[in-house]
Amino acid sequence: MKNEEYQKLVKKYTPKESRLFNGIVAFIIGGIIGVLGQFLIEFYSKYLEISTKDAGTFMIITLIFIGCLLTCFGFFDKWVNFAKAGLFIPITGFAHSMMSAALDYKKEGLVTGIGASMLKLAGSVIIFGVVSAYVFGIIRLLLFGGNI
Repeated sequence: MKNEEYQKLVKKYTPKESRLFNGIVAFIIGGIIGVLGQFLIEFYSKYLEISTKDAGTFMIITLIFIGCLLTCFGFFDKWVNFAKAGLFIPITGFAHSMMSAALDYKKEGLVTGIGASMLKLAGSVIIFGVVSAYVFGIIRLLLFGGNI
């Protein structure tokens, strides 16, 4: 079989994705996660009687815990197949990437397995987040002189 024939055969049997449907699902699921986050902030503010700022911290910790727990039980990957970017873009996706790498490499030990491999995927997110925050902070300082 020639390369061209093989490529036609692969294209014929490759499942087609609906980008519009995936975008709508990701938007809805991401919105639901946002609503859940806001609910947690309101819940922690009202029932724990803490400030909204502290409740935001508790909300992030809760979402990270839920993401890690669902990854450990094997549910997160199944849900990401349906929800696409709606689940892996928020903080839950970051938690999932760290936890799945830790689970994959735990047999190699704490240092050379979990410690060395946990940030393989999430490390780039941290680096680009820090660098972009620095660059935008400098731009803000130059444009507004620190007065906002």
